[in-house]
Amino acid sequence: MMSQMIIANRLIDGLVIYMGPKGEWVGSISEGAVFKDEQDAQHWLVIAKQAVEDSVVVDPYLIDIDTGGGKRLPAGARETIRAFGPSVRTDLLEDAEGNRG
Repeated sequence: MMSQMIIANRLIDGLVIYMGPKGEWVGSISEGAVFKDEQDAQHWLVIAKQAVEDSVVVDPYLIDIDTGGGKRLPAGARETIRAFGPSVRTDLLEDAEGNRG
């Protein structure tokens, strides 16, 4: 099994968050808990889904990650973008008044 993490969105502001090692929610992939065992991952996913019922997070799910080289890199493109930011140059985006960032 590839290592896994639990990712979700914080309900209050929609930011991407990760389940931490003690079941807390953290804002950085580098702070999130890494699960190397499928049973352990599923156990924590049940706890994460309780946070939905408690109105803390939205849509928690497991993602595969590569932990080689001492870094945590999501296996999928979607999760990579969610972890490390947009795939476009945000300095070229316009705000509501047409001003460039």
